[in-house]
Order: sequence, then structure tokens, then C-alpha cells
Amino acid sequence: MNHKGLLEVCVAVLDTYDKDTQSVEEHVNRCLKECGIYDEDEQTFIVEVFSGCVRYEEVMNVVMNGYYAKDGKSVLRSEQNLYGVLVYLALFRLDELGLPNYRQFVKSQDLNKMYKFLKFFFNERNITTWIKDAWEKYYEHAFVQTKLVSPLQSWMIELKEMLSQMKEKIDNVNKPRRKALTSTEIKPFNITQPRPKSVPVPEPIPKLEKHKPPPDTLYKQPSELNKLDRIRQDNRRKAEERLMDASRRQFACANAEKSEKTREKIRQIISEEENKLDFNRPKTNKAPSFLMTPHSSRSTSSRKQSQEVPVKMTAAAILREGYLYQRRENEEIKRLENLEAGAKDKSEFEKWQNEMKRKDMEQDLADIERRRLEGKLSHEEAILARQNIIQENKLRVAEIKEETQKMMEQYLEEKFKEEQQMKQLVEDTMKGHKNAKEAQKKLQEYKQKLVQEVAEESQELMRRAIEEAEIEMRRRMELIHQIRAMEAVPVIRQKFVDLTATSGHGLLSEMSIAELKERLKLLKNAEVEAEENKRDEILATKEAKDQLLLDTLEKISKHRMEQTKAAAVKLENRKKGEPRKMEVQTEELSALQKRLQEKRQQRLQTQESSRLVSNSKSAQRTKNLINQKKHLEESRWKELEATREKTAQLLQQNYSKSASRLNTMVSAS
Repeated sequence: MNHKGLLEVCVAVLDTYDKDTQSVEEHVNRCLKECGIYDEDEQTFIVEVFSGCVRYEEVMNVVMNGYYAKDGKSVLRSEQNLYGVLVYLALFRLDELGLPNYRQFVKSQDLNKMYKFLKFFFNERNITTWIKDAWEKYYEHAFVQTKLVSPLQSWMIELKEMLSQMKEKIDNVNKPRRKALTSTEIKPFNITQPRPKSVPVPEPIPKLEKHKPPPDTLYKQPSELNKLDRIRQDNRRKAEERLMDASRRQFACANAEKSEKTREKIRQIISEEENKLDFNRPKTNKAPSFLMTPHSSRSTSSRKQSQEVPVKMTAAAILREGYLYQRRENEEIKRLENLEAGAKDKSEFEKWQNEMKRKDMEQDLADIERRRLEGKLSHEEAILARQNIIQENKLRVAEIKEETQKMMEQYLEEKFKEEQQMKQLVEDTMKGHKNAKEAQKKLQEYKQKLVQEVAEESQELMRRAIEEAEIEMRRRMELIHQIRAMEAVPVIRQKFVDLTATSGHGLLSEMSIAELKERLKLLKNAEVEAEENKRDEILATKEAKDQLLLDTLEKISKHRMEQTKAAAVKLENRKKGEPRKMEVQTEELSALQKRLQEKRQQRLQTQESSRLVSNSKSAQRTKNLINQKKHLEESRWKELEATREKTAQLLQQNYSKSASRLNTMVSAS
């Protein structure tokens, strides 16, 4: 997985985490399983980043809240976890990852958003002032300085260089080309030419001995494998003989034949599997045959013979469907009564209504086509406007560069003036140091007097506090003596209870315990009697409901049979005439299509004129990328071959072990 994929997985794990209902380990394991990440290094990276972000949540929140309050007011809150992961990697993992890997994580996201956030976060003034103070509210000063601030400051030069590169890329600044260095001309040394050497006598070429031919066993199968095949065949033959013998000697009570019910189930399973392989059947499934006839005329035996399974309906479904059919019957009866009373037939109205619907449909189709063409036209116009904006931006960049050059010259002049002012300020400061010593002596004497006065006042306040504490202690001792005296008085704890007497509070509904028990008994008897009456009512209600369900089922079966007949007639009528597709063409649509074609031709011409021409530098970069890809593929194939060789060696070792074990078993038998 590349850097972008790892960063997206880490952000997704943080987005779906709820610390109130989920544990860290359980959540990260579930997310890794859902994303299908099985590489050990990738799993370790994701787990460490997620656990670190959860552990140092306060550190991330300080940076996030400051960013959204100052510079990120227009940034989405949903991207908070993305920035949090980048902050964690920069604070705790930058030494381990290195700047190249961190740069790859940043490049995988939108360049403008990353530059805006990192410019805020890598501001050294923010880190050493309010961010550091906010971190010290949660952690000690030593931890913040050694673990958070100091490591980040050590990388600050490289990080600022990375920010400057991002800024140049955003501003589309081209780096100046280096001048080609002239090559050094090589001049030979003025050395005396050596004499030509004599040609040595060639040594005799030794004759190779004739090699031995390879043994015949190299091309033949080992005899051990033939022995194993013979043993395997003998064992199979013996097993078949034992099976035949056992089948001949089986008990009379053991019936090897399958029952009729089992064979029926097997046939049903085979037919279902064959139906699954029927690829040419129509998409719609036919209705079950038991729905074509009433349920009352079908018995259990006929249902088993026809292999039809009825649909189980609940009481609510039966009553709902019965109510539907009853409402349809009432509407039909009312319509017939109206016709009998002299009402007009609505066939002409339906014909007029269908004609109006057809016109409305044509109008809607024309509107849809017009909106589609207008959308395409606006798309082409947007592309042309974007191309014009790009040309304007190029001109504007050239103007900004000229203004920047002028501002740089003005800045250098102002800086020279500031240096002159600083020199003058240093001279004035050196003069002021002489008068500072006398002021320091006066300040020290004033502080000594102030300390003596404060010491005297503190002694007086301490004496008053001690006197007030003694008075409070005496008052508390007196209260304790009074409480202990009250506790020493004996209390009469014996009580006499009369169950027939009332409590004597003077209330209208006041009663004794005996009367209360008697009334409770009467209430229990009344509840039992009411429960029996309720049970009788429930039984009567159930019987009436069952009868209603039976009547409703009979009505449903009749209606379904009529609906089936009507559906068959409707299908026949539909097969006679196929509806044709409606096509709409108006003058407005033709004009829009012509205008769209003109805009498209204009866009293609503009793109052709603004197309970039490839140069030697881009061709060399492409060639280098292709060479890197080939090198990576070759290394990957080498790793795969090494893995295959290792697997083959392990299989060969297992095979040799099993062969030796089998030989020992054969020799032992």
C-alpha cells in the first residue's frame, strides 16, 4: 500500500472510533479486517498511529482548535483527523520515518490545504509561545520541552525548506537552469614512446577428456515409487473385498434401500439444482400453481403429489387482504348502482384523459431533452471560461513577478536604513548602562524596606488567627459535652401494638390493621372473579376472529382466481401490440444541439492550441521512471522465485519424510 492509502486508512479508523462504546484494540482489529489489510508492516504502522493519536488526543486538540480558530475558519471539520495524523507523525514519528516519507504523506493530499495547515503548525513562534503553554496544562514542562518542542525544532530547517518548495509549486515558480560547465580538454603527456613487445609463443591448448555418459537411472522412475503404487493397489483391492463381504453379511434388520420420502427429497434437490442451471428461462418467475385454485379444494395428499408448498399467511395479512377485496367489491357495487340510476359512462373521458397524458408525456420528454442539452452547453462554456481564466492568471503572474522585484528592491533599502538606526540605538544603550547601576542600588534599598514591613504585618495576622482558632475550639468542646449528655439519657424502646385499634391521626379513611387485612382479602376475591370474566370474553373473541378469518380466506381465494383470469387476458392483449418509443424534436432543441456542437468545436480548438510540447527533459524523466519501474518488477520477480524455491524445498522434504515413514511401515508389515 502506498503513502496515500496508509494515510486514508488511519483517518478512516479515527473517524469511525467512539471512545465511549468501543475499545482501542477491538476497533482497530475490526477495521483492519474490513479493509483487508494483512501485511504485518502496514498493520503495525496503522495500529501505532491510531493508538498514538488516541493517547495524545489533548496534544492534537490544542493544535486543531488553534488552527480552526485562527487560519482554518473556512476548512471542513470533517478533515480534523487528517490534520491530527500529520501532527502526530511530525511530533513523535519524524525521527523514525524520515523527512522523505513525511513529504510523501503530505504530497498525497491537496497541496493548498497542506501548505495552509503546515505553515500554521511549523511556525516556530506559535510552537514556542501559546502552543507550548497549552501543552503544559496537560503534561509536565520537562516532557513538553524534551519530547515535543526540541525534536520539532531540530527538524525546523528541513521543514521550512519543504514549505518553501510547496510555496514555489503553488506559485508555479520555475527554477533557473544551471549553466553548462565547459569540459576540460585532455592533453597527452610528453612521454617517450615504449618499444613494441615481441609476440609470445602461444601455449598448447589442453585437450579435454571425454566425459562419462549420464546413468540410465536418471531417466527412469525410482523402483520405490513402483512398489508404493503396487502396495496402494493391493490395499484398495483388499478394502473393496472387505466391503463386498460386509455388504453380503449385513443384518436382516438393516435396510440399505432409501425410503420413499428420502427419494422424494433427493429428486427435489436434484431438480432445484438443475433449475439453477437453466440460463435461458425468462426473468420473471411464474406464480405458484396452488394460488390458481382455492385453498379449500386442495387436500394434504394432493399437495404432496403436486410438490407445491403453500404460502403461510398471518392473521393480519389475511384481514388486510380481505379488507382490500371488500372495498373493491363495494366500489364496484356503487359504480353499477350509479350506472343503473342513469349515470354516464366514463369511456370518453378516459380516452380524452389518455390523449392529454400522451401530450403531457411528450412535453415532459421535450423539457428533459432541453435541460440535458442546456447542461451540456453550460459544461462546455465552463470549460472555455476556465481556459480563459488560466490565460489571465499567466498574465497576472508575470505582473506580480515584476511587482515583487520592485518590492524586493524597496525592502533592501529599508533594511539598510534599519541597520543604521540599530547602530545608533546600540550606542545610546551603552551610554544608558552607566546610569543603570545607581538606579539598581536604590531599587534594592526600597525592596529591603518593603520586606521588613510585610514581615511585621504577617506576624500580627498570625497572632490574631491563633486567638480566633482557640475561641472556636472552646465552642466546639462545649457542643460535644452537651451532645454526650443528651446521649446518656435512657430511651424507652418497648412498644405495645393493638391490631384492632386505629392510629389516631383523625383522618376520614383511617382504619385498623385487622380491617385492612379483611378489605384486602375482599379485593383479591373481586380480582379473581374479574379475571375469570375476562378470560371468557377473550375466548369468545378468539372464536369470532377465527370464523372471520375463514370467511375472509374464502373471499380471497375467489378474488385471486378472478385476478388470474384477468391477468391472462391482459397478457394476451399486451402481446398483440408493442409500444413504440416516443421521439420528440422541436426547433428549440435543434438550435440547442447546433449551439452545443459549435461550443464543442471551439473547446477542442482551444485545447489543441494550448497543448504542451514535450521536451528532452520530460522525455528523460519519463525514461527514468520507466527504468525504475522495470527495476522494481525485476526485484519483485526475484522475490517470488525465491519464495517458490523455498516452498518447493519444503514440499520435497515433507515428501521424503513421508516416503521414508511408509518404507518403514512396509518393512515392519
